[in-house]
Amino acid sequence: MNLLFICSKNRLRSPTAEAIFSGYPDIEAIGAGTNADSETPVSGDLIEWADVIFAMERSHKRKITQQHLSLLKDKKVAVLDIPDRYPYMDSELIALLKRRVAQYLPSQIEQ
Repeated sequence: MNLLFICSKNRLRSPTAEAIFSGYPDIEAIGAGTNADSETPVSGDLIEWADVIFAMERSHKRKITQQHLSLLKDKKVAVLDIPDRYPYMDSELIALLKRRVAQYLPSQIEQ
């Protein structure tokens, strides 16, 4: 299963999610950002690649919907409601990511 995690700059939250969930069996994870100066900007190729897309905030979902609406018609896009206040690989961020993602993929993600 291919998981795409989206935040603003792809420097803290989505790279943490990528690192955590890439370690699960049968899961590939990539992080991307909505800003032009993102480490890895969201692209149509990434949207097409993903089975499930996780936006850290509602604003991220709005941006990808505006930019890639036609590619999202058969995609599940979930908003995790995780604010931009955690450092990379912060233990609280990791616990929050696991808990929120497990709501959407309970059989794949152990808490």
